[in-house]
Amino acid sequence: MNPGDARAWVEDHVPEVWRQAAAAGRPLREVRTFAEYEAWYPTFAASGLVVPTWPKEYGGLDLPPDTARAIEAVLAPYGLGRLNPLGLNLCAPALFAHGTEEQRLRFLPRIVDNTERWCQLFSEPGAGSDLASLAMRAERDGDEWVLTGQKVWTTWAHVSDWGVCLARTDPDAPKRKGITYFLVDLHAPGVDVRPLRHITGEVDFNEVFLDAVHVPDAHRVGAEGEGWKVAGATLSGERQMVSGAGSGGVDRIGGSGADTLLQARIEDPVLRQRVVGLWAEERIRAWTNRRLRGGPLTSLGKVHQGDLNQRIQLAACDRLGAAALAWEGDGLPRELKGMLRSRANTIEGGTTEVNKNVVGERVLGLPREPDPFAGAPWKEVPRS
Repeated sequence: MNPGDARAWVEDHVPEVWRQAAAAGRPLREVRTFAEYEAWYPTFAASGLVVPTWPKEYGGLDLPPDTARAIEAVLAPYGLGRLNPLGLNLCAPALFAHGTEEQRLRFLPRIVDNTERWCQLFSEPGAGSDLASLAMRAERDGDEWVLTGQKVWTTWAHVSDWGVCLARTDPDAPKRKGITYFLVDLHAPGVDVRPLRHITGEVDFNEVFLDAVHVPDAHRVGAEGEGWKVAGATLSGERQMVSGAGSGGVDRIGGSGADTLLQARIEDPVLRQRVVGLWAEERIRAWTNRRLRGGPLTSLGKVHQGDLNQRIQLAACDRLGAAALAWEGDGLPRELKGMLRSRANTIEGGTTEVNKNVVGERVLGLPREPDPFAGAPWKEVPRS
């Protein structure tokens, strides 16, 4: 497929009312609901255009990156966002790097067409920034593993079918050596998902309890005890996903971009100049993301994007003036919702502090922070 083929596909398969809205520069949300887009999405997935660089057997088109980017430019006006982003950006990289062919054939096509949705079971109440100190247990039982413990801040677990999960399989090994990576069916007996409601009323995050959940060994990714290595692919994909425009993931989590602000009427010349500066910074972010892909370089985008989006959302609220402080009824202004949600940007996907360490140690080659417990068995390392 080439860009011309993509334009022909748009004419044949994208609903006319969506195409008309795009041609007129109208927001797509005015002419389609999320439910309508979700119902149409299998058409998008069947085309291979959701993941054009993936091999055909996994739901892609096996196209080179340059061709895929040219096709993406053709599709961009129609707002064809990828559903199941955690499956595409967190699970898939681990399966490509460390999974078996059977696992890839079983899971990847269903990720692409959104028939199986995914989340990430990594963080725990006592293992957030220091993820490697996690305590969820996984004990071998013949051809299965039995997982017991708690995860928290699990994005979209309440609407997911599967989760990528890190669990402790050897408490006598150093903390990064005794972890194994699993694919967990969230509909299995013993899984309890409990939503955590935002200050604005929505639910994105959850706490998840696993009580003697049986996972077949066929759903272990990578070797036993090598889960930290496998997790690197997931964490890199996550940071890439939330690195803003040009990252191939989500443009921002919380609120609209600076380009939307530019289209609004801004009387204050100082605020107008501030918005133009934010727009320029967002453009630079997009260009940089196209160069920095994969591995520790993704932490650069994550550090910048979290702070940048928070500043954009604050500018959106400043434009409202007093309307951002008080309003009638239950209608919280969209700009205020975006600002409140953006406060998590410097925490989710690895805190800014952790990502700065990654940049310092793995990009700039600076010495690692001293660790008095390096090499000690996990069970002997103090935990919060």
